Amino acid sequence: MESLSIAGRPIGAGHSSYIIAEIGANHNGDMALCRRLIDAAADCGADAVKFQSWSKRSLVSQAEFARNTRYAAAQNVPTLEQAVERYQLTPAQHREIVDHSARRGITFFSSCFSREEVDLLESLNVPAYKIASMDVNHLPLLEYVAKTGRPIILSAGMATLGEVERALSVLRQNGSGPVALLHCVSIYPCPPELVNLRQLETWRRAFDVPVGYSDHTLGTAVPLAAIALGACIIEKHFTVDKTLDGWDLGISADPAELLALVRGGRDVFAALGTSARRVGAEEMGKRAAFRRRMVATRALRKGEHLTVADVDFKRPGTGIQPDELAYVVGRPLTRDVACEEELEWSDLA
Repeated sequence: MESLSIAGRPIGAGHSSYIIAEIGANHNGDMALCRRLIDAAADCGADAVKFQSWSKRSLVSQAEFARNTRYAAAQNVPTLEQAVERYQLTPAQHREIVDHSARRGITFFSSCFSREEVDLLESLNVPAYKIASMDVNHLPLLEYVAKTGRPIILSAGMATLGEVERALSVLRQNGSGPVALLHCVSIYPCPPELVNLRQLETWRRAFDVPVGYSDHTLGTAVPLAAIALGACIIEKHFTVDKTLDGWDLGISADPAELLALVRGGRDVFAALGTSARRVGAEEMGKRAAFRRRMVATRALRKGEHLTVADVDFKRPGTGIQPDELAYVVGRPLTRDVACEEELEWSDLA
């Protein structure tokens, strides 16, 4: 299987899941809020913050803007055009985000939506690219991103197996770096019963690439379950305040949830361990306290031959064990034994 690393952090088998705080457009065009989001993600221990690099010109057609489509059903919200214009990031803002992320020691990368944005991100020396689900069939964009030679994370929302196979082929034929695939269901929020985490194994078997999970459910239960099923990357939308306006606030984790995901994910990875059955030294040491040893069920005289009815087994497990009963029955005692007294091998002739 292919392996990859982002900014020196290895991703894949043998490594804890790479946690991406998907800020996307949750900065709402406010750079002070943007810095707060980066700070909070870093404080929670996320491996990376991910943004979305698009512009009013590269994301939506003028015809769609003209239909006055709104980005939310609520009243008093901007039109789609107004929202896109407000949430797009300028090249200068990109540079500010990169610099602030570096100061906080957290990796920055972004989803790209056009050649111009790939060029911008290349100028910022990003360590990897994210391809959004909407662009699995955008072959010209895939070709252009692949030619950077950098690692790529491809999201599979809305895509068939055949479409993902074609996308991976285009990336590889055009010289991409290692590719990871994210299982994704493009419903916001996504009910747990539609997630189908067992598809993680389907993607792995089909394409032999590292597979992660891009989460749109509420809470942390589903992404933690994905880690337990081997997801090597978890991408989770993130905000510092769910009461703010924005596209993705309804499916975003707050700092408490992201912290629980980061810590819980590490615990889940540690708990997975190995498939080989081994009893560790720490657990072996518990045998003396938790197992049972032989005791007499009545007062016995020296020379009596023990029967099954003469003995029982109780804690602690420091003497003759229950699975050694067959070697005891019928043997004479070398001394008198009181009721409930623990029996030793030296008590048997």
